[in-house]
Amino acid sequence: MKYDPPKLAEFAQLRRALPVAAAVLLLAAPLLPMWHIRVQAVQYPDTILELHLYAYPHIGGDYGEMAALNHYIGFYYPDPVFWQPNYEPHPKAIRVPEWSLGPLAFLGVAGAGLFVALAPDTGRLKRGLTWQLVGSVTVLTVMLADIQYRLYQAGHTLDESAPVMGVDGFTPPLWGKYEVANITSYSRLGVGAYATAVAIGLLVVAFYYRDSPATFGDLPDRLAGRIEGGREWLDEHTVGDDEWVEDGDEPPARTGGSNSTAGTATPGRESERSRQDPNGGD
Repeated sequence: MKYDPPKLAEFAQLRRALPVAAAVLLLAAPLLPMWHIRVQAVQYPDTILELHLYAYPHIGGDYGEMAALNHYIGFYYPDPVFWQPNYEPHPKAIRVPEWSLGPLAFLGVAGAGLFVALAPDTGRLKRGLTWQLVGSVTVLTVMLADIQYRLYQAGHTLDESAPVMGVDGFTPPLWGKYEVANITSYSRLGVGAYATAVAIGLLVVAFYYRDSPATFGDLPDRLAGRIEGGREWLDEHTVGDDEWVEDGDEPPARTGGSNSTAGTATPGRESERSRQDPNGGD
């Protein structure tokens, strides 16, 4: 079967350009820190230690000082098995071979985006965008779940021969504050994680425009149309006619129908009531 590549002008379309942009971000993400940890410890009263963890077996920052602190409670950096990290794994560290495969996951997702963008026709492009989004979200969700499980495993398999005994098991969160013994840590996502999130967002937008040849130049008008449509919907569903009356103005008079006269007293009726009840009903 002969392959006819899309014309260069077609890459101005959002459904082709955004997967390419997402692929670039996903290729760059593993080279950037995925996770930051800031640590305060009494052993370093004038210093805040920092760790930067990557999608491949590499830890930046004050990893030597942190390894010394973690030694006291029997918590060790994981052993990636297939990839020699920039530290020496402890013999009792948990084995995390999938950490070595992290770059391959990002490379696969990025490659899928480029493959989809080169689809020869609209039908294949639309199917590719659907499976690209589903596959990317699935892969990254599995990676996050695995990371959280490994953090739980590392925090609940502390070395029983550590100098500090009696430390309860713990799970370092991906985001938030946690305290272990006399060590206080603050976890935050890194630039690589945010780049990955932006890439997924671009894939969502590409999937949204899968049926449209819209380009970047069409976005301002389309966004303006969406905003105007939202205003019209709000006007129709949440605002009544009398709610537009400015302070101090009279509401518009109602005309026609039985309800328009039921609550309105005419001069003739007022005169008739006065003659029937001259004392005002007292």
